Parts: sequence; structure tokens; C-alpha cells
Amino acid sequence: MAKTQLNVRVDETTAEAARQRALQRGMSVNRYIEELVKQDAGEVGRTFVEAASDFMKQYESVFAEEFGEFGAGDGSGKSAGKDKDTGTGRAGKR
Repeated sequence: MAKTQLNVRVDETTAEAARQRALQRGMSVNRYIEELVKQDAGEVGRTFVEAASDFMKQYESVFAEEFGEFGAGDGSGKSAGKDKDTGTGRAGKR
């Protein structure tokens, strides 16, 4: 993968902390900072998944009422369900 050079200005305390942490990990400061950015970028993905999971937990009963209970029955993860107004199965409804 091609590399791009970035120039970053930080105070001396931060620079020294980066140098020490990189040394402790046996890597260059460049590699250390690259790893920190990758970890931070990955955190965004984890945060999204956690938020989506919380949303689904919060609205699980609403989804179950609208679409039926998932994971029960034939193992397909789908439920035919019945239309709450007509009592007919969803398959015939289009």
C-alpha cells in the first residue's frame, strides 16, 4: 500500500509521550501513530454496531409486532406472520 506523509505539530510533552510509547512497543513513532489512527477509525465502526444493537433492542417489540417473531419456525429466520387487519398471511400481500 502506498504511503502518504503527514506533518503534524504537537507540543513537546505529546511528542515525547509518542516517542516513549512507540519505543515501549518496539515500533517507530510513524507506525505507532498509524496504529492509533487505525484503532480510532475502527472504533467508529464498533460504535455504530453498538448503537444499532441498542436501537434493535429498544424497538424489538415493535418489529416483532409488525413483522412477526424472527428466528422461530423453519429455521429460515423468516416468519410468514399475519396481517393484523385482515388476518391473512403476508405471502399473499403485495
